Amino acid sequence: MATAAKTQKISTFVWKGTDRKGRTTKGEIKSVNLGNARADLRRQGIRPTKISKQSTLFQPRKKPIKTKDIVYFTRQMATMLKAGVPMVTAFDIVAKGHSNPSMSDLIFSLKASVESGSNFAESLAMHPVRFNELYVNLVRAGEAAGILDDILEKLATYLEKIETLKGKIRSAMFYPMAVLAVAFIVTLILLLFVIPVFEDLFNDFGSELPALTQFVVQLSEFAQKWWWLMIGIIGGAVFGFIYIKKRSPRLNHFLDRAILKMPVIGELIHKATTARFARTLSTMFAAGVPLVEAMESVAGAAGNVVYEQAILKMRDDVATGVSLQQSMEDAELFNNMVVQMVAIGEESGSVDDMLSKVADFYEEEVDALVDSLTSLLEPMIMAFLGVVVGGLVIAMYLPIFKIAAAI
Repeated sequence: MATAAKTQKISTFVWKGTDRKGRTTKGEIKSVNLGNARADLRRQGIRPTKISKQSTLFQPRKKPIKTKDIVYFTRQMATMLKAGVPMVTAFDIVAKGHSNPSMSDLIFSLKASVESGSNFAESLAMHPVRFNELYVNLVRAGEAAGILDDILEKLATYLEKIETLKGKIRSAMFYPMAVLAVAFIVTLILLLFVIPVFEDLFNDFGSELPALTQFVVQLSEFAQKWWWLMIGIIGGAVFGFIYIKKRSPRLNHFLDRAILKMPVIGELIHKATTARFARTLSTMFAAGVPLVEAMESVAGAAGNVVYEQAILKMRDDVATGVSLQQSMEDAELFNNMVVQMVAIGEESGSVDDMLSKVADFYEEEVDALVDSLTSLLEPMIMAFLGVVVGGLVIAMYLPIFKIAAAI
């Protein structure tokens, strides 16, 4: 039955009909087929007189589904279920109120799956790109314990915190990359359009150019002749790196290990990954997911291959009877404070609370480190831009200064 639901595709149907008061009305409805669309309209008190599938020609491209869409859906479903709204009705309300048509289609697909007999977790598992293993496992645990509304609320909070943490890491990495990209573009413009003007001027001087100026002129001539090759090589290198990285576990392991050893950046990744580990495991514990099963989901959410492999090793150790504290200590990736907090949690039976406190602490640490990293990078980036762009400008004016000195 779940397999059949997996192949169902949500379509949009345009309809005309009369409402309960006999008034003529029209609109659109999303459903898996024409018969279901008619049944949905009748349940809403609409008697359809004409209904047809909307043409897909010249339709605008749908917006992609983002994490914030999943968060909105999760929190809305939690609110609806807490209010006692039936799940199928909640799907309808949330889908029709969502601003992203792609997300609405996804919700209607979940609704169709649930109506066909699958439970919520099974329906979510049919969309692994949108709902990862951790999400599905938490929902499954919530359904089994009869606390789905509470679990969805915890999930929404968890997703918000993790997305905020990722946003801080992205902002720390984006700033220097953006400045380097701008520096490359400005340098290319100078080499292609500005320096050739000076080159024509220098040819009229007839005197020998300074070594730095000669180098820049030759670099400009090379860029004018081979600019397309330079861009192709850089673009190809970036594309090739991304392509290989997606398919090479060995390269991913090397890069993740190298990043962890970098000054400042490595510390930032360590703290961010520890925060993500603690937040994820805390949420799983609070939902009542068994520790060994939870560790597998936590490993997938680590975001770093080195941590992922260490957590999977910890899972195997815990499965053989080793305490969580001892397995974390053996992994040699978590500092003493984290290990001791987990030990206290194991002794007091409040591991989820302790891990939540660890996550809060390290999220604040990431905040402070991102601010300090930005402050540290700004003067270095300014100095780099000064050397590159300033060096080109000085190289162009050196012959002029030389002639002025001779006069």
